[in-house]
Amino acid sequence: MADSFATPKSALVDLAQQRMRTAIPDGDWSIRQKLALTCRILFDAGHDSGLAGQITARAERPGTYWTQRLGLGFDEITEDNLLLVDEDLDVLAGEGMANPANRFHSWVYRARPDVNCIIHTHPPHISALSMLETPLVVSHMDLCPLYDDCAFLEKWPGIPVGNEEGELISAALGDKRALLLAHHGQLVATASVEESCTLAVLFERAARLQLLASASGRIQEIPDLLAREAHDWTSTPKRSQANFAYYVRRALRAGHGDALTTPPTGTTATTASSTTATATATDSPEDGPR
Repeated sequence: MADSFATPKSALVDLAQQRMRTAIPDGDWSIRQKLALTCRILFDAGHDSGLAGQITARAERPGTYWTQRLGLGFDEITEDNLLLVDEDLDVLAGEGMANPANRFHSWVYRARPDVNCIIHTHPPHISALSMLETPLVVSHMDLCPLYDDCAFLEKWPGIPVGNEEGELISAALGDKRALLLAHHGQLVATASVEESCTLAVLFERAARLQLLASASGRIQEIPDLLAREAHDWTSTPKRSQANFAYYVRRALRAGHGDALTTPPTGTTATTASSTTATATATDSPEDGPR
């Protein structure tokens, strides 16, 4: 006999969160492996725009971070061709140079000690929305991780290679996890690679839905209290880890195994070996579990 049919919703929420903390493994990918896999996941999700866009993650030494080499597309990034750079973008390890636009990453890391990974891309629906000079509207349950968590920079400051843009972008982001940049693209800045990957994929879906809905009528607001509840429910580290693990499996099935040069171990070894070489028609990275 079931014994939870009279249990209050708040207690069921607490129970589910407790079970997630033990049932969902942490994963044992290295930072560089997670960055390389995220590049492949974002490529399949339509985040590539030629060589535009950057991804970074804090390295162990303070004031340094990993990023991709300028000249390589997201589908060419591997754990071995990433660069270790300092806040001045001087290369400390690896060959080549970083994207000069990484400078605003340095500003965000300085302003936000809680941020460990930043993703900046120009996917088509976010780019289209940015051309309307209108902020992101969150009006669907699946998109609530972005509810009241996406800032808006309504004026385009030009190419983001100067300290002026770094100061402006970090100030516009404030304490949010995401930022829509008018006439430009998106930025997510969170505590982990898994969280940033999940939010970047979701951000593009949110922009696509906003464009679709606004083309059909006026978007209706959702209740603030319920939206905040959904934001918190879907924004836990375990949710991000589960989403990321799912996206990794799909990337590996789609043939992105060359992103890794070190065999995965532990739970990730099981994950990698269980994938197949052929992606299915339903393998759209936009539709992961939330």
